[in-house]
Amino acid sequence: MWIFASGGRDRFGRLILLPGAALVAGLLLFHRFVPGGSLLPTFLPWLGMSVPALLGLSVWRRSRLGLVAAVFPLVAWLVIFGGHLIPDGGKPHDLVAVQHNASDENPDPAGTVRALLETRPDLVALEEITPEALPEYAAAFPAADYPHRTAYGTVALWSRYPLTEPGPLDIRPAAFGPDWNRGLRAVARTPTGDIAVYVAHLPSVRPGPTGLGTRNRDDSANRLATALRAEPNADVILLGDLNATAGDRGLEPVTSLLRTDESDFAFSFPARLPIARIDHVMTRGLTVTSVRTLHRTGSDHLPIVAHLSR
Repeated sequence: MWIFASGGRDRFGRLILLPGAALVAGLLLFHRFVPGGSLLPTFLPWLGMSVPALLGLSVWRRSRLGLVAAVFPLVAWLVIFGGHLIPDGGKPHDLVAVQHNASDENPDPAGTVRALLETRPDLVALEEITPEALPEYAAAFPAADYPHRTAYGTVALWSRYPLTEPGPLDIRPAAFGPDWNRGLRAVARTPTGDIAVYVAHLPSVRPGPTGLGTRNRDDSANRLATALRAEPNADVILLGDLNATAGDRGLEPVTSLLRTDESDFAFSFPARLPIARIDHVMTRGLTVTSVRTLHRTGSDHLPIVAHLSR
């Protein structure tokens, strides 16, 4: 039987564990003030893994101070993410929306559509739909249930309800050519009223020698926000692969206008080992009551399904 170190003997706890715990707690609570903007918000939920690591090190080095220090990041994590652990309890909803980056290399479009329709959605938004694959996706949607469709560039929308005013959404960054078209807008005539529906696929974030290359994505997000601010309809739904988590500062022009649900982590990317939710359903005038992921398809993203209420 051994005894935990205490007082002056607990040098490892004082020099390593306590500062480490304070650093993690500080990053969790004050992440908005950390320079950058994309990397930390993406991995922020995973800082909770520091708690078992601190506890393990404390036991290994017999550090009583380390055990106490682990409480700080634990409390900070619960303050930010504790609500994610509370089940939504099957809240009532008026609409079901599915968002999925289906991948331009998806080998099974028909199987992907079948998987998405298991949730009986009212709206289905897809990205990375190549012109060659679009007919196969379209044929997989039952015409009796989803008679309304619009597609522009590599994004598409299927709906149970009539779609009016369909058109492209210009979110192309200044650095990209005219063949880059990854946005659309339409108005869904639902039983509870008209809703402007946006489908958007923002540019990817690429690591580079100076950090994460977010300029094009941020440019696209600003253009999307401009369109949202000018939207005349009170009720709006945005479905898309935004290549950013909701906490990413590059997405603030959009998230300052729309809201989503955070009761579940619903990590959507990468499909093999999801670490972040970069696929989103966001709203204005409606409430996203729950978000969850669906089973993997032939894509490198997981689909997400959201319940929406008036």
